[in-house]
Amino acid sequence: MNASAQTLLTARSRERARQALRCLPFALEFYSILERGALSSTELAARPDWSELCLSQLNRSRTEDQLIWLIQLGVLRREVDGQGLTERVRLTPMGRELLLAWPAGIPPASPAQRLHHWLRRRRPRL
Repeated sequence: MNASAQTLLTARSRERARQALRCLPFALEFYSILERGALSSTELAARPDWSELCLSQLNRSRTEDQLIWLIQLGVLRREVDGQGLTERVRLTPMGRELLLAWPAGIPPASPAQRLHHWLRRRRPRL
């Protein structure tokens, strides 16, 4: 793969991740917590400040699905301990970089962007 093709791929990956951040139900504070340390879906669901971290109530299973999607996009990664991968996630350098663009909060996506994200998630080749 030549350098220009790789740059285009990186730009597409970043745009796909940026769109997902705007479409998913997590608030900027959620990502700030993950920047400071790792968190599992179980720990997230048990937090008393859940409503400040998420725009809609999610159960543990649905939260885990959202975290896996963010891992696939490169925004989050699984934490590793002495035993291997854990269920806890943390922010990646790319995730930090993308969030720097929105210091006041993640802007909501338009309905068209949400539809495009939904299609992209269900049919990844779009």
